[in-house]
Amino acid sequence: MTADGQAQQAPVLNIANVLTMSRLVLVPVFLVALFWDDGHDTLWRWIATGVFVLASVTDRIDGEVARKRGLVTDFGKIADPIADKALTGAALVGLSLLGDLWWWATWVIIARELGVTLLRFWVIRHGVIAASHGGKIKTLLQAIAIGLYLMPLASWADIPRWIVLGVALIATVATGLDYVIRALRLRAAGGAKADA
Repeated sequence: MTADGQAQQAPVLNIANVLTMSRLVLVPVFLVALFWDDGHDTLWRWIATGVFVLASVTDRIDGEVARKRGLVTDFGKIADPIADKALTGAALVGLSLLGDLWWWATWVIIARELGVTLLRFWVIRHGVIAASHGGKIKTLLQAIAIGLYLMPLASWADIPRWIVLGVALIATVATGLDYVIRALRLRAAGGAKADA
């Protein structure tokens, strides 16, 4: 608290935001590793997988650090989802360009992420749609599916990849529909207050 009793704003330059920005910096590093030697060199695919896992772990850590240490900032609220979408989008598009992942699966996930982002902007003057528990599970499933597709494993891995990707896609669509319902309710509640 400041001397006049107002809550003190967390500094923009803090450990949580540094972790978020490091995730953004890792996106081009990940892409270089993924596409090195036409994208199918075993060593470089393991390096790309390692960079992806490292970046994904920072996503988990930065949010916890921000909440526990009171380092939540407006910058972090905006930068964190951008970093998440940049990493996931880069991985999905990269894998599809290499012919390792179906384009339709990539477009389903990207369309959902863009749709939810637009929904949040559509209702922002009425309130914030917080990340749901289902959304967090969806993010985890997507990360596991992408990790499985990144790893240079033999054909025995195809069935586990398809299963995890299928579950991730179901969670992606289901949580997307949940966001639509929540956005419509928030707009309706905001409209009712305005009419009152």
